[in-house]
Amino acid sequence: MSNKKNTSEQYDAEIFVCRELFLKKMKDYGTAWRILRHSSITDQLFIKAQRIRSIQEKGVSKVDESVNAEFIGIVNYAVIGLIQLELGVSSESHMAEDLTMTYYDKYIKQAKDLMSNKNHDYGEAWRDMRISSITDLILMKILRTKQIEDNKGKTIVSEGIDANYLDMINYAVFALILINQ
Repeated sequence: MSNKKNTSEQYDAEIFVCRELFLKKMKDYGTAWRILRHSSITDQLFIKAQRIRSIQEKGVSKVDESVNAEFIGIVNYAVIGLIQLELGVSSESHMAEDLTMTYYDKYIKQAKDLMSNKNHDYGEAWRDMRISSITDLILMKILRTKQIEDNKGKTIVSEGIDANYLDMINYAVFALILINQ
């Protein structure tokens, strides 16, 4: 099996887990996240990535939630961020399940297409990276997103917030693949 085909299958397998958890949490909590402002989503992503880094540095976790769960959370919160960018913040927390999952699938497809294109150009360099480096790259993307938010969404030469969210999804999926292989 070629590495490219293997990557696609591994990517889909990790996304399946992320999507299933997203769907279950939506059944428990609804779409209460619709009220979150962009800065709140970015801060939630920061908390998750910072916890992963802290566990990597300390070598131990005192809270019963795995690093895997945090990477899954990064995927799902980045998708939420993309949905909020498109739809805007809502004072109404309800969004229909089928519509929500249509948006979820749309942004995962965008992320996977981006991953495929970058893997072509970079030769799947991520496979030789340390998970700690992937964590740092996610944190860097989050800090870039915070800066763009502080600049009221304006950039001079850089990609926008959406590109950073897509990269966070892909880096988190790469980490999940590496952890689980």
